[in-house]
Amino acid sequence: MTTPSRSAVSEQLAISASSEPKPRRSTLNKLPHIERGTPQFMRVTLALFTAGLATFALLYCVQPILPVLSQDFGISPAESSLSLSFSTGLLAIGLMFTGPLSDAVGRKSVMVVALLLAAICTLICSFMTSWHGILLMRALIGLSLSGVAAVGMTYLSEEIHPSFVAFSMGLYISGNSIGGMSGRLVTGVLTDFFSWRISLAVIGLFALAAACMFWRILPPSKHFRASSLRPRTLLINFKLHWHDKGLPLLFAEGFLLMGSFITMFNYIGYRLLADPYYLSQALVGLLSVVYLTGSYSSPKAGALTSRFGRGPVLLVSIMIMLIGILTTALAPLAVIFVGMMLFTAGFFAAHSVASSWIGRRARRAKGQASSLYLFSYYVGSSVAGTLGGVFWHNVGWNGVVIFISLMLLLALFVAYRLKKLPEATLI
Repeated sequence: MTTPSRSAVSEQLAISASSEPKPRRSTLNKLPHIERGTPQFMRVTLALFTAGLATFALLYCVQPILPVLSQDFGISPAESSLSLSFSTGLLAIGLMFTGPLSDAVGRKSVMVVALLLAAICTLICSFMTSWHGILLMRALIGLSLSGVAAVGMTYLSEEIHPSFVAFSMGLYISGNSIGGMSGRLVTGVLTDFFSWRISLAVIGLFALAAACMFWRILPPSKHFRASSLRPRTLLINFKLHWHDKGLPLLFAEGFLLMGSFITMFNYIGYRLLADPYYLSQALVGLLSVVYLTGSYSSPKAGALTSRFGRGPVLLVSIMIMLIGILTTALAPLAVIFVGMMLFTAGFFAAHSVASSWIGRRARRAKGQASSLYLFSYYVGSSVAGTLGGVFWHNVGWNGVVIFISLMLLLALFVAYRLKKLPEATLI
């Protein structure tokens, strides 16, 4: 029997390695990233746009019907806001697990299962007759959606060419803005003509269809590298993220931006339904069209970062938010609407810049880094969104404006700190 030569053995090992389902790191680095203008880019854009749309529609569909829930269940505005705060709070907690889970088992599978579960829980929620049952379902919806929120951002940062990540992230977030608008619009209008239960059922059925479409058209990951789920590895990566000079500032920015945004939309409906406006529930729901400004501002901000840098674009976006919320303190309804448009456009632009910045700064465990950002983002939603109810109850809309303005001034300070970081660290 002849002994195979070393070159023959090496050749056989190379053939065996090429048959493995997951390519090695050296191979992954040579695979081309998806570039703008290609069919693959269109598929990724459409799939993530659909997922973002469904996610935000499911998450925020209860926001315009908070006054209706207050009336039906005999609860205060702050208690009614728990139907949203529970979702965002559990979403934040879930992010601490689903991000690292996607680092281990893959991006697409986690997102598909998460979106399906959230749609099913929404359908169940529409049949609940007790307030505690609704809160339970809303909590499970938030927990499920944690598997979409951070993982979608991570998928884009891995698969899209670095030159187009900010632009593609902007398109993804524009799906979020349209989803938030659609969820609010559908529930606001359908509740006025039918009931809030029917409106939630419609949103749930739409999300089921979106999950199926997402599963069919999203390309598999080519640059995903599985990492360990061992607690020691997770802890090492966690410490690495917090030792970075910019990532903790971005986490704080997410808290402040989302806290401001949710507080405004949680309580603007109470103001417009009351004296002196007395708008109908349908009209309050129609005001969600201001989200369309976000579908323009988020990809525009992403494109502007390549020209002016992330820091300056983030600062200007937050300034627009501040101008918008101060404008809503004025009395004319048309002026309030303009203020809502400015505030919304600024928010989605700022979020687009901050979220794309996360993927560029994180050197490893990008899913965990995105999870930490969105954890802060949704904790801000839960904490500030509920605390804003105290300001509304005790001071009225001017109190809400002051509360949001203080958060935005702090957000401007954080953005200035980010801008001052040396360019070498702004990867």
